[in-house]
Amino acid sequence: MSEFESVNVMKAANIYFDGNVSSRTVKFADGSTKSLGIMLPGVYQFGTEKPERMEILSGKLDVVLPGESDSLSFEGGQEFNVPGKSKFKVTVHEVTDYVCSYLDA
Repeated sequence: MSEFESVNVMKAANIYFDGNVSSRTVKFADGSTKSLGIMLPGVYQFGTEKPERMEILSGKLDVVLPGESDSLSFEGGQEFNVPGKSKFKVTVHEVTDYVCSYLDA
């Protein structure tokens, strides 16, 4: 799906890591929430309360998921899941465009 229909977009950006990561929150009629964002090259650690699905639209990054010591590589067209109440580390190699879906536990 290349576009979302019948949504509300929060005007204020979510800005992290001195502006190197930013996103906008999108709310759907069914109550679900996603964020659409951009990550610039760098190393970042994120925390999440809810489980997440990260869909990589373009770019390249490595991810160390909770409980793992080795990183996994992802690029445009791929996705990965992150369990709730956890932290994960990303190493962004090139500007990365993503969609984060917040999942029900």
